[in-house]
Amino acid sequence: MIDAKKPLRVLVSEGSSTSGREAITILGLAGHHVEVCDPSRWCLARYSRFVRTYHHCPPLRSDPAGFLGFVERLLASRHFDVLLPTHEEGFLFARAAARLTSRASLALPDFASYRAVHSKAGFSRLLDRLGLPQPPTRIVNSVDELREAVRFPSVVKTSVGTASRGVWFVRDAGDLNRALYDLESAGDFAGEVLTQDLITGTVEKAQSVFCRGRLVGFHAYRQIAAGVGGGEAIKESVSRPAIRAALETIGAHLRWHGALSVDVIMPLDSATPLLIDCNPRLVEPVNAYRSGTDLVDLLLRVSLGETPAPLADGRAGVRTHLAMQALLGSASRDGTRRDLIRECGRIAAGEGLYRGSSEELTPMRLDWLSAVPLAMTTVLLLASPPIASSLARGGFGAHLLDRTSIEKIEGKHFLRDLSTRRPGEGRDP
Repeated sequence: MIDAKKPLRVLVSEGSSTSGREAITILGLAGHHVEVCDPSRWCLARYSRFVRTYHHCPPLRSDPAGFLGFVERLLASRHFDVLLPTHEEGFLFARAAARLTSRASLALPDFASYRAVHSKAGFSRLLDRLGLPQPPTRIVNSVDELREAVRFPSVVKTSVGTASRGVWFVRDAGDLNRALYDLESAGDFAGEVLTQDLITGTVEKAQSVFCRGRLVGFHAYRQIAAGVGGGEAIKESVSRPAIRAALETIGAHLRWHGALSVDVIMPLDSATPLLIDCNPRLVEPVNAYRSGTDLVDLLLRVSLGETPAPLADGRAGVRTHLAMQALLGSASRDGTRRDLIRECGRIAAGEGLYRGSSEELTPMRLDWLSAVPLAMTTVLLLASPPIASSLARGGFGAHLLDRTSIEKIEGKHFLRDLSTRRPGEGRDP
């Protein structure tokens, strides 16, 4: 068995997401050799001194078979101890795990378990089966069903979507008509659509690592300030035994292996957390790291076949922020240049909500190259604050799945078609 405490060779299979970028920082600080593949030549991971080699690969969204073939060939031609999926490529890897695990260690559950929580509709049904709390939810398949099911105020969601894609806040008939137009235009009623009662409360997230159905690491944080698209700009670690217990129930039922995260609403009028979404991966793990819970190291150890003792929960009250998210959020809320300059000043001086907070996405003091995307984002926003929304959409790129690519991967002939190729055969970038 490989010793996870020694420097490992790790292939991170995307470099565009904030979660992947943060995992790279933690891996680099631990002294591991990190390589990254991503379809974007300008992904966040390119701007890190911790990345030894970048590999330009086919896009997961439009060419999942080509992406898989590229990763297989990379694993065959270069030695890696661990393949670390940090975003939606885990769905593909779980489907084709047998083709990968002979070449690198990988921590994922079986595909049926992964698929059960990857879609919002599937996760909602799982919560019902397990008797776990969620907002009142209806699952529909048509315009008429949605009109009948929606109650104001509500959140309408497509079953497939990440990074706040496919989410509409519907407070009146006008909001509903706009959501229906968007859903019909995109053909989203070809799949399932959810409507959930909009609950007033605090947004929180929890992350965990499981070893064959047993929870071995847990961390939770609450949102202090929102960035663009509702993501966290400032967060603070919290102690949440009730959320931990819910995750333990989910993980044990699915015999989960690897990382698992959930989004939660803490209602203002209740102490019962309501689960609203699930991500079968780690989500932005630096807050946990700063709180004393290194979930990335734990995930490496599980990947290598260890059965680690459960980690103690990290410290509550640890605050971290993502400066890029904060600036994008300020600009997206009709912020002026003066507002942005003031926000930059507060971030630099550690004032206001940033007091006692540390940067988690672009830690310039630890990784000077991370200053490049932050500086570029700041300059672009100061030149034109309304550009924030289009800059944020740049993160919804070719490293993500959509309904079509998911259907390809789920198709009954997908693995058979792959088996007609030599292992590792795929399109070169």
